[in-house]
Amino acid sequence: MPARQWPQPPQRRKPGMGVIGVLGAVLGSVAALFVLIVIGAVMFKSASRSETTTPVAIPTYEPSERATDDAEPSPTRTRTQEPTQEPETNVTPPAKVTLNTSLKNNTMYRAGTLPRLNCRAGNANIFNHSQLKALILKTGRCMDQAWKPVLEKQGIEFSAPNYAIAAKRGRGACGDYPSAGSMVPYYCPRNNTIYASTSAMARGNGNARGYGQIISWHGGIISMMAHEYGHHVQNITGLMDSWWRSTLDSSSQSGKLALSRRLELQATCFGAMWMRSVAGSYPVSMSNRSRLYWFYGQVGDYPGYPRDHGRPANNNLWFRQGWEKNKAFQCNTWQAPASTTS
Repeated sequence: MPARQWPQPPQRRKPGMGVIGVLGAVLGSVAALFVLIVIGAVMFKSASRSETTTPVAIPTYEPSERATDDAEPSPTRTRTQEPTQEPETNVTPPAKVTLNTSLKNNTMYRAGTLPRLNCRAGNANIFNHSQLKALILKTGRCMDQAWKPVLEKQGIEFSAPNYAIAAKRGRGACGDYPSAGSMVPYYCPRNNTIYASTSAMARGNGNARGYGQIISWHGGIISMMAHEYGHHVQNITGLMDSWWRSTLDSSSQSGKLALSRRLELQATCFGAMWMRSVAGSYPVSMSNRSRLYWFYGQVGDYPGYPRDHGRPANNNLWFRQGWEKNKAFQCNTWQAPASTTS
């Protein structure tokens, strides 16, 4: 912007100018003063006025389907954000962050997409305990790297889960693993630990087929471990607490099972988000992605068993949802139609 040109002050009257000269000088002085006043007023107004240009909007999360019932409690969790620098004297105390821990409008739904990570699986053999265990622990650290930054950005305090990986079987804080006639791993919220038997997952247990008997590629088992990690995400974000309260408040067994299915299918969706985040480096090729889609059409509830995990068709649907939509709020099973969580 060029420098502002100020009017020159009137010259002092020289002797011998006469009446007309005096009058001209006076009028010139008044005119100059008037110009100075106008310019000063304009500058003052420009400096003191509020900004009138339209600010850049910062979008906030709006779920695609707003909750219509007000009956669901919206518990909140409050914590103090840690300062990013060493505390100094006379520094304003850190602001309180109020978290929504409800099922339908949880703060974690603002987390967005998981970051792309360099997480290579290598050529682990799922039928070799030490190799599969090492892969589970390695990819578990990659899951930490994916979920930690996006949750902490929303003010959610992050902690990594623990792992107990046995070759055959063991007893954890929430029961035996694997349980009788089952091959599935489980997450125990009591001590934030994921329990798994490598032989049961790979070869099956009793009449239950192992994941390795459905898909021999290690991505099938690791995607299931990502599902269990999804339960850990539900735990640290308050989703699991809210699910448990709703379960206790439900007066029917069918209602409790319906809530369990929504919890499990959401964990499947979270697991798919992580598999997508490492697809380029793991790697998950197009053909292996198709194999994962098919795999999730083979797992879930079967006739004669409690309907607590969802039909195979809906397991496939929510895995695809997490992979293809790839945003946290897209895994909000609590607002989904009942037909998609049956």
